[in-house]
Amino acid sequence: MAKIPLTVAGAEKLRAELHELKTVRRPAIVTAIAEARSHGDLSENAEYHAAKERQGFIEGRISELEAKLANAQVIDTRLIDADGRCVFGATVELEDTATGDTVTYQIVGDDEADIKQGKISISSPTARALIGRSAGDTAEVRAPGGVRNYEILAVQYI
Repeated sequence: MAKIPLTVAGAEKLRAELHELKTVRRPAIVTAIAEARSHGDLSENAEYHAAKERQGFIEGRISELEAKLANAQVIDTRLIDADGRCVFGATVELEDTATGDTVTYQIVGDDEADIKQGKISISSPTARALIGRSAGDTAEVRAPGGVRNYEILAVQYI
């Protein structure tokens, strides 16, 4: 399996979710299954079937998180020295050349991406257009909504 790039914060978030699933939600679902089982006939017991379905979801998510963390390549963005170029983990300030609007994005792994928090996936069209460019460069982004041009105002590794 290929390495999955993650920032330190992203890896910690996944570890915290895994810990919560194993220590809180898994024991709670085992208790819910035991209680539903005590109600009698399992073939017509909706509570039991719902609890088993939740258990399957939780176990699947635990397996998924363990696999991602086992294959993670955790990158500390504060230690990056890319000579001012856009790379994984960089925080980039952009200006839309058509509108003059400015936005700031951090380039992160697929599991960490959250546009509301200004985090874009390394595999997004915007990030792919920015990788390797420096402050002062212009990037042409071919997105589903059309072509946009951005001027890179600043690149930081924070």
